[in-house]
Amino acid sequence: MTPRRATRPEPTTYREAMREAMREAMAADDRVFLMGEDVGRYGGAFGVSLGLLEDFGPERVRDTPLSESAFVGAGIGAAIAGMRPIVEVMTVNFSLLALDQIVNNAATLQHMSGGQVAVPLVIRMTTGAGRQLAAQHSHSLEGWYAHIPGIRVLAPAVLADARHMLAPALADPDPVVIFEHGSLYNASGTLDADAGPVDLDSAAVRRPGTDVSIVTYGGSLTKVLEAAEQLSSDGVSAEVVDLRTLRPLDDATVLGSVRRTHRAVIVDEGWRTAGLSAEIAARITEQAFYDLDAPVERVCGAEVPVPYARQLEEAALPQVGDVVAAARRAVG
Repeated sequence: MTPRRATRPEPTTYREAMREAMREAMAADDRVFLMGEDVGRYGGAFGVSLGLLEDFGPERVRDTPLSESAFVGAGIGAAIAGMRPIVEVMTVNFSLLALDQIVNNAATLQHMSGGQVAVPLVIRMTTGAGRQLAAQHSHSLEGWYAHIPGIRVLAPAVLADARHMLAPALADPDPVVIFEHGSLYNASGTLDADAGPVDLDSAAVRRPGTDVSIVTYGGSLTKVLEAAEQLSSDGVSAEVVDLRTLRPLDDATVLGSVRRTHRAVIVDEGWRTAGLSAEIAARITEQAFYDLDAPVERVCGAEVPVPYARQLEEAALPQVGDVVAAARRAVG
């Protein structure tokens, strides 16, 4: 099957961009296949794989039993054998059932084999809160995976990254974990026809600014950009940095931004304690302490299991007003 090529910018959604990335990868390389719970006939729990079964058949779009340990392990084995599997884990909390496979096997085999055994595996999973899925299905565990050597951790937040991160991820000899925030699937916009693969080693400055750097990723990017717009109306110029790759972190882009603005706010939907925000704040103070004109601010999720009730869930998550207030504190 030949992948469709756009000749001009086309309207699309985050969900469709992810689907088109998988369709193109499967059309270009017979070794690429998709496996996971309900990815075939049902089209995926969030509709990302809808239609791929009809395009590529059940050998390459494989519905699996409800055992994350089993099908992630099967994906690892397929990758070692030369295939290029895309494994979908329905939501990030279910990935905990496969931690042994991911952390003890996929992440370590290349090191423990002296470079003889590569594991070119891509694991996709939905992350994040804000959709009233209660405490068990609203985790943001990106920081857990970013802690592990041997894997690459991605968090596409814009349409272009959703569309173009998959190809270089599949080409990576190491396992790659892609976190797709559930609030982004319906996000819509247009994609440039000539956009290409994303540099997985680089963060992106989504909005230039001069007064404060706001560093974030994933589902929080939309809120941060809205906060930056509000700050602009008050005369505060906020630079917005989208990490997009959480391991390895792109220190150069973050530190370059902080050295320009001399202030930093880190926004992370995950919990504050021992989280990604703490790591980023530590790197800023270690490497750019004398460039700072104010303490580093952090805006994180409340230290509670995510509530089900909408008003309580909203109170537990970083909101636009929280980001604006932190930025104002930073600029004094």
